[in-house]
Amino acid sequence: MRSTRCCSRNGCDHPAVATLTYIYADSTAVVGPLAERPEPHTYDLCQGHAHGLTAPRGWVLVRHDGDLTPAPPPADDLLALAEAVLETTDPDRPRRSPSPRRPSPGPAGRPSPGPADRRGHLRALPPT
Repeated sequence: MRSTRCCSRNGCDHPAVATLTYIYADSTAVVGPLAERPEPHTYDLCQGHAHGLTAPRGWVLVRHDGDLTPAPPPADDLLALAEAVLETTDPDRPRRSPSPRRPSPGPAGRPSPGPADRRGHLRALPPT
């Protein structure tokens, strides 16, 4: 299980409860609920840093009025994630991996690419 995200401020190891985003074109800083996943150019903040943040001079600070609580730890595991990725690429794929078989020869005597060769770089290995 992955650990919860921590505050982005240096030296702070409290759990993140809010996300800070700067909108440079509008000179606006936005503090809202914690984003589902970390994004580039955003900052995760703990309760204390989210409430104590001030905007630079001449900027507007938009702050979420609701309750900022720590997010529960994620309940997914790597195998479930791999299964979800495979289902999005091939929804008719059986849950069990079929036994490996030799590809039939294609044009010019070369083996034709199998479904695994067309799927991409991600592969799920069966549990041992």
